[in-house]
Amino acid sequence: MVFHMKTTLNIDDSVMQRLREEAAHRGTTMSALVEAGLRRVLAAPEAPTQPPETLPPLPTWNSGGHLVDIDDRDALYRAMEEDGE
Repeated sequence: MVFHMKTTLNIDDSVMQRLREEAAHRGTTMSALVEAGLRRVLAAPEAPTQPPETLPPLPTWNSGGHLVDIDDRDALYRAMEEDGE
């Protein structure tokens, strides 16, 4: 014997709209789609809870310091001209 239970769920409007469209596209009911989705989620093995992967630190370089004050346009141009010689 199969029992069906009515229940109330709060579903985001955009999700509900997609559900309506998908049900119409597939020629089935919204209830059937929701039930199939719930069965699929409940049957899936639980995802392992792993801590987030720790990223290595970013590399750093010793730039040798500032060659010129970048706020001084004339000094910047002189430094660029000297570097090109």
